Formats: sequence, C-alpha cells, structure tokens
Amino acid sequence: MRVVVLVGGVGGARFLLGVKAALGLPAVGAAPPGSPHEITAVVNVGDDIWLHGLRICPDLDTCLYTLGGGIDPERGWGRAGETWAVRDELAAYGADPTWFGLGDRDIATHLVRTRMLRAGYPLSQVTEALCHRWQPGVRLLPVTDDRVETHVVVDNPESGPDAPPQVAIHFQEWWVRHQATLPAYRFASVGADEAAVLPEVGEAIESADVVLVAPSNPVVSIGTLIRVPGMAQALVATKAKIVGLSPIIGGRPLRGMADACLSAIGVDSTAEAVGRHYGGRGEGGLLDGWLVHTTDSADVPGAQVRAVPLLMTDVAATAEMATRAFELAGVGVG
Repeated sequence: MRVVVLVGGVGGARFLLGVKAALGLPAVGAAPPGSPHEITAVVNVGDDIWLHGLRICPDLDTCLYTLGGGIDPERGWGRAGETWAVRDELAAYGADPTWFGLGDRDIATHLVRTRMLRAGYPLSQVTEALCHRWQPGVRLLPVTDDRVETHVVVDNPESGPDAPPQVAIHFQEWWVRHQATLPAYRFASVGADEAAVLPEVGEAIESADVVLVAPSNPVVSIGTLIRVPGMAQALVATKAKIVGLSPIIGGRPLRGMADACLSAIGVDSTAEAVGRHYGGRGEGGLLDGWLVHTTDSADVPGAQVRAVPLLMTDVAATAEMATRAFELAGVGVG
C-alpha cells in the first residue's frame, strides 16, 4: 500500500509510528527489505527558522528523531540524552535569541543541514542525506524546497511613542518565547506565494492509495502545507481517499496550543469545527473521512465521520487509529 501522510509537529511524528506499526513495519527504524508498503510523510516547513546562523527545521527533525529512535520521549522534541553547553555559553555571551535553546547534539544536525544548504543542495536532498543517519523507515519530504515561514501578527510587545500598535513576528517567537499568550490576529505564510510544491510530493499524492491528515495543528501545520501553491491542486486531483484525524478531543488540543491558533482564525476548538474548517471533499473541501474521539461527535458535510479512540497513549493505540483511518478510506492492510 502507498500511504501519504500530511504531518506537522510532535503529534504528526508520533502518528507516523502508528502508521508504520499498522502496516506491520517496525515503528522505529528502517523498513525491512522487500516491504510491499511505502509511506511518504509530507512535512510542514512553516516553523523553520534561521538562528545563530543555522537553519532549524523543527518538524522535519522531530520526524527524524522520533522515527529513528533518537527523540527525547518526555518532551517529544529534541534529542534524548541532550546536553546544553553551547546554549549556556551563548547565554553567557548575551547572544540573542536566548529564548530558543539548541541542544549540543541537536546542533550537529543543524550544522550538517546548513553546510549542505549553503553548498547549494535543496532541502529535500539535505533531508534525504539526514535520513541516511536516522533510517526513519518512511520517505520524509518537505512540502517545498522553497523558503516558507509562518509569521504571526500580534500586539506589539514593545512600548514607546514610535512603536507601531501591531507587529509580525516569526511563529517560533510567538510559540516559544511568548507561549502563544500574545493574542494572534492573523497568520502569514511568508514566501508561500513564490513557492512551489515539491514535484515528488505531487507525484506521491497522485499515486497514493490513501492520504491521511495527521492530528497536527490545523492552522500552522496542515494549513501551511495546503497553502503552498500546487498542494491543494494535488489533493483535489488525487483519486485516493483523504482521511483526517482530529487533533481536538473534548474541546482541547491533544498537545500544544492549537486552540490559540484556531481562535485567531475564528474556528472553535471542537472536532466538528476543525472538520468543517477542512471541509468535506463532497462539498469542495479536503476530507473524504474524519475521525473524531469517542467522546466527541461531528457533522462535516461532504465527509464520512466516525468516532474511534484517538488517544496516542502508546504505539499500539496509535496503530489502531491508523487502522481505523485505513478502514474509513476503504483500503486493506493485508
């Protein structure tokens, strides 16, 4: 089976573990030779940022570390067994920004990526090279090789007679430094208008047996993916069923602060509201199917809705979620 998964953040990376397990593949590490299944993860790049001269790609790295067995299991991001000597030295120098901590092991990944990017390699080839180190067992593709970054329009945290009332800051500053406490007025995908979907992404979606929308942030992860020119067209054209899994359970996000993002675009933090935000494919939207948690219900015109357990408590539970998504799409795992 050829599976495409739209992915962002920690939730998306953990969901990929379940997709692999549901197909009988090792959750962590490379797929066995001769496997009949192919998983392509199309990953958000809107969170990417330049810091201290290094190119940081949080969502791609979280997928690499999670699927390759190097993730910090408690935080869900960054490297296990991390040390922070470089971060502490940068703070001692007063080198901004001090609000984004780079671990020593993590920095090695960013050094390799930055060196390759500066040598002229596109992000997709850089990611492929990094996968040789981590052996994630899925094909990891950034949605685009072009630079696309999410910025957030907020009330200016700086005061003064000449300070504008509102400013646009990078999503990472809003998310990490301000913990999404500054009310967001809108999100802008800087560079998206000039970007193009990676050709391999379009080809994977065209040939897929099923497309899954991971329980990731609907606004700044999945939303950013779909905003890249060519992505929406590929999803409309595919013959594969598209099934999404709700990141909202009981009116709260599974993790992170997705509710702050939804509030900024006028969408309630409910499984039904997010499903309607994506829209049913039968009504011109994204979804053929929408899975919500057993405690929730939803009516999404143009899409089939089913309630199943959506708590990713372990790999087995997550694999069951993926299996239910396959069933709703009408594809078998055998």
